[in-house]
Amino acid sequence: MLATERATLVQPVVLEGRHVRLEPLGVDHARDLLAAASGPRQTYGFTTVPADEPSMVGYIEVALRDQEAGRALPFATVLTATGRVVGSTRFGNIEFWPWPAGNVNQRGRDVPDVAEIGWTWLAADVQRTPVNTEAKLLMLSYAFETWRVHRVSFMTDARNERSRRAILRLGARFDGILRAARPASDGGIRDTAAFSILENEWPEVKTQLQSRLNQ
Repeated sequence: MLATERATLVQPVVLEGRHVRLEPLGVDHARDLLAAASGPRQTYGFTTVPADEPSMVGYIEVALRDQEAGRALPFATVLTATGRVVGSTRFGNIEFWPWPAGNVNQRGRDVPDVAEIGWTWLAADVQRTPVNTEAKLLMLSYAFETWRVHRVSFMTDARNERSRRAILRLGARFDGILRAARPASDGGIRDTAAFSILENEWPEVKTQLQSRLNQ
């Protein structure tokens, strides 16, 4: 499948829950995202979170180019109750695998086979609230129940213990360390801690996430 064909397969979508709404990311979100990022930044040490408007616009434009190529589906994270933009997240590294005709593992040429959830950051005052848990529940539900992917991956800088613990709390399993895997947010080359949830693991993970939200 050509890249130009893939571009039509990953369509923007709104995912909404009780606490959070994930809406398609656009350049018009730049100022609100900049405001969300303007508070305490101690938790952004291993995450790319632009600190000025030109950088934020560029950050969004890169995400939108990946969306046009069928590789990503980026969101602005919005509080349902107030409409305040509090961060961003996305599906990335979306893959469409080439299957032999009639293979039962292909759910359709128009849906991905695997995807990564990441590029996630939140304003400091909504961290450790139901926002991230519900956002991940919405995204995982869409990936496994609408796209019907075989795997969702989570990748983080191997040095980022806080992020690694958060991913494990979601119910993902640790797959290992990918050495010198990609550029780090601090300009170096990072080792990546890799995690995943498989399709057959999703029902149990979903139940756990729903239970956490209902506590």
